Amino acid sequence: MAELAEAAGITVRTLRFYRERKLIPPPRREGRIAWYNDHHLARLRTIAALLERGHTLGGIAELLTAFDNGRDVGEVLGLESPLISPWSEETPVRLTPEELADHFSGDVTAENLAASLDIGYLAVDGDEFVHVSRRLLDASTELVATGVPLAAVLAAGREVRTHVEAMAELFTTLVRTHVFADTLHRVAEGQPPTSEEIAAITETIEKLRPITKNVVEAELSMAMDRRVRAELEAWLGGGGGEGEAPTV
Repeated sequence: MAELAEAAGITVRTLRFYRERKLIPPPRREGRIAWYNDHHLARLRTIAALLERGHTLGGIAELLTAFDNGRDVGEVLGLESPLISPWSEETPVRLTPEELADHFSGDVTAENLAASLDIGYLAVDGDEFVHVSRRLLDASTELVATGVPLAAVLAAGREVRTHVEAMAELFTTLVRTHVFADTLHRVAEGQPPTSEEIAAITETIEKLRPITKNVVEAELSMAMDRRVRAELEAWLGGGGGEGEAPTV
């Protein structure tokens, strides 16, 4: 227990508390000795990442219990509500440690695993991992296959997460400020929204889904055109001759 607590960066007292709350599975016992493994460490890092994002221990326990019992996490979070129906269409992927290693060859290090858990790409479910998105898993696998180190892919993913969070804030601010300002003002004063207002909010959210995707895809496509063109012009203008590889 002391070794696991040290590896996770927590106290033995905290680890014992997590065990009592059933946030981590019980260890394998041999007589009086309790053996912990990498799956216990990964789950502790998942807990730390969720705490850092503002989740309570009670909420984390409910999420982990949902995983263990095969329940849909969206159900636990209340995402069945029409007002906050899941925006993304991502499909989680369940992976054994061996299957995860097959995706990234020798790049599945303790550091990369910790980074994946911290970003939220991976979560621990018993003796398996759950990747948050099939599309992100496939993209990461392809990038690593082309020669990009997994650590660099994860670092880029962290930066992308920062940028898309900013874009999500931009879109929601636009709607909150210009579409629902009056409704939100009345709600803030203690007046519940009418059924018509709730229906209008739901309809607007559904309309925003394709609009935001189209805007982001169009802007990213044009930005990639500009960037690739500039890189190629810089390479060609810099005297890159036949047989020499570009620096991009």
